[in-house]
Amino acid sequence: MTEFSAPADSDASTAVPGPVSPPEAGNDEVPRAAVVDLLAVLAYGELTAFERLAEDARMAPTLVGRATLAQMAGTEIAHFRLLADRLTELGAEPNSAMAPFIPALEAFHATTAPSTWLEGLVKAYVGDGMAADFYREVAEFVDLRTRELISVVLADSGSAAFAVREVRAAIAEQPALAGRLALWGRRLVGEAISQTQHVLAENDALTELLMNGTGGLTGVAAMITRITDKHSERMHELGLDG
Repeated sequence: MTEFSAPADSDASTAVPGPVSPPEAGNDEVPRAAVVDLLAVLAYGELTAFERLAEDARMAPTLVGRATLAQMAGTEIAHFRLLADRLTELGAEPNSAMAPFIPALEAFHATTAPSTWLEGLVKAYVGDGMAADFYREVAEFVDLRTRELISVVLADSGSAAFAVREVRAAIAEQPALAGRLALWGRRLVGEAISQTQHVLAENDALTELLMNGTGGLTGVAAMITRITDKHSERMHELGLDG
């Protein structure tokens, strides 16, 4: 999933990432199972993001919007291929590795299907951004090559500015939209937290990686605070913090 960070000036173009060069050093103490699971859940996330963005593009009110989401979808499938290739290198079969994460991720998308173009943009900017923040936190606890790959996959494609511009323009034209979209943003957060809990509850390797990496429950709480703070920043960028 492409990370949506605070927007900067951009032409909203997307670029297919190049190959990731492996650093010489790494953390060899991280269990292979945890690395495989982390890459697998990200890979399935990228695959579903591609499908979702391609569908949401059809709700765009303009050709520019439709083309932008189509470009974003293209970036997601390129990221999926990078992750699938790395899973194969690690000796894991991508489809089998992703299978345990399908129920939780599908449940999340089923309960947060956008009904409008603007809801789709908020979900992409806020929902995917929050997920990216979580995966980036966990990536700090794995080997450097995996961390570098995850950094590429989660990099801002430049589409954040487009999402913010579209939502802010719509609110300026119809101020009543702000309240409904703010509620939608809060719902996304609740569902994202629930999804993460399900993923961790069903996966001992990822749970152990997170607990060991953060130093326990206190570290996990601090991580959650950082993620929710960034979520608040994104809501502010959209003009939905009032």
